[in-house]
Amino acid sequence: MVVTPKKITDSGTLENFPSTEILLELYGNLRNHFGDAHWWPAETPFEVCVGAVLTQNTNWNNVRRAIDNLRADGLLDVRSLQFVSVEDLAHRIRPAGYFNIKAKRLKSLVDFIWRRSRGDFSCFEAFSTETLRRDLLDVHGVGPETADSILLYAMERPVFVIDAYTRRIVHRLGWTEAAPDYHKLQQAFVSRLPEDVPLFNDFHAQFVRLGAETCKPKPDCSKCPLSREFCAFSQNEAGL
Repeated sequence: MVVTPKKITDSGTLENFPSTEILLELYGNLRNHFGDAHWWPAETPFEVCVGAVLTQNTNWNNVRRAIDNLRADGLLDVRSLQFVSVEDLAHRIRPAGYFNIKAKRLKSLVDFIWRRSRGDFSCFEAFSTETLRRDLLDVHGVGPETADSILLYAMERPVFVIDAYTRRIVHRLGWTEAAPDYHKLQQAFVSRLPEDVPLFNDFHAQFVRLGAETCKPKPDCSKCPLSREFCAFSQNEAGL
């Protein structure tokens, strides 16, 4: 399905957002190209929560090193982190950057999980997605992207995560130009896609792969599985 190139304006609207059919076709192209993304890389739901905080403003390789430090010291569980000082935690997560700030944020999240569940994530099943999201957003240092990552990847709730990769990609595809409101962009995906946790999981993961490997700040359109068929930016660059 060839997309007609659009002249981009600084409107920030979502009037060019595609239909369900086109979204699913685009997702199929990504999955055929990258395969199953196997995201989020974690052994437990709690490890997902830790990673969601540590990945703020850094790349995953740095997060992996910080998580490996916690695992090596036997600290990758709620009870252990509950009793570690902020200073000791900051030392161990240093590879993730902003370690003093992230240590305080992680401790706040650990306190929330400990109070609510004592580390048993099955306890969260009693709460609605809306309640959990509201409560997570009340935790120090947890914004919409972090909260939604925890909801989708740790608690298996059908929420679509919006991150920097997603914003960059939809900008280049021609769906919106100015940075759209987080919740409006999220709702654009949710309202057009089947409410399905594995789909939301892998769709977002495919965007992560595309943004990290191809649709970088300086894109390599020659290697992109979407460029000529879906992407207004690539088509405009090629003069199509």
